[in-house]
Amino acid sequence: MIRHICMFTLKEDNKEKSIAEFFERAEKLKELDIIKKFNIVKNAEKTPASNYDVALIFDFDTVEMLNEYQKSPQHLEFGKFVSSVRVDRACIDYEF
Repeated sequence: MIRHICMFTLKEDNKEKSIAEFFERAEKLKELDIIKKFNIVKNAEKTPASNYDVALIFDFDTVEMLNEYQKSPQHLEFGKFVSSVRVDRACIDYEF
């Protein structure tokens, strides 16, 4: 199994609106049956301001399925949105 964790810091302008839209758009990725486990999370209140704002935590059976996800039209569309509202990104993919 491969776990894909991708975290984002969002622009300060309309951050709460961006977070809500992030969740709404990310939910559409559930349509991809290659994602075995699906979590969208928001940083907890009262935690350090230096933390990332939101993250996607997805599990895939194989690296090949992760790569298929990365190239999917749904992911590419979501990526365009995220690029317009983010200032920073960090990602890790690991086997477990």
